[in-house]
Amino acid sequence: MNELLKLLANNARYETKDLAALLNEEEDAVIEKIEDLKNSGIIAGYHTIINWEKADVEVCKAIIFVNCVPERVAGYDKIAERIGKYPEVESLSLISGKAEFILTVKGENMREISNFVAHKLAPTDGVNGTETMFILKEYKRNGINFDEKKEDGERLLMI
Repeated sequence: MNELLKLLANNARYETKDLAALLNEEEDAVIEKIEDLKNSGIIAGYHTIINWEKADVEVCKAIIFVNCVPERVAGYDKIAERIGKYPEVESLSLISGKAEFILTVKGENMREISNFVAHKLAPTDGVNGTETMFILKEYKRNGINFDEKKEDGERLLMI
């Protein structure tokens, strides 16, 4: 199962026949394993990595540190649940260090993200401070280098 997950993490577009060959298993067994992984929530989704700058589409992203005080019984989980419901939040993690949470948020522009922080995130129960840093340019995301040069017809090596 770990090998299957590693293969899918590097290339979610593998066809099941190719996965079966790489894993030395029957295609039906691989299909069944993938369905089991989806049903159990281990495979939570598939995403396309888009370089919005090259697509000439304006997208504004920010990283936000969130300070909070854990709730008596639920700890940080209830606060994370409240924050995670906002559609602007792309990722949310409990961290160690200067804050309790780190978020990646997306909006159409800086004003939209600023309004999200001021009117939604900061007033959220349990949140007692935020620090916002706008992403000016992405060079690499999910292991993909955006500025890496390729020869004509040559694909990037996915490991």
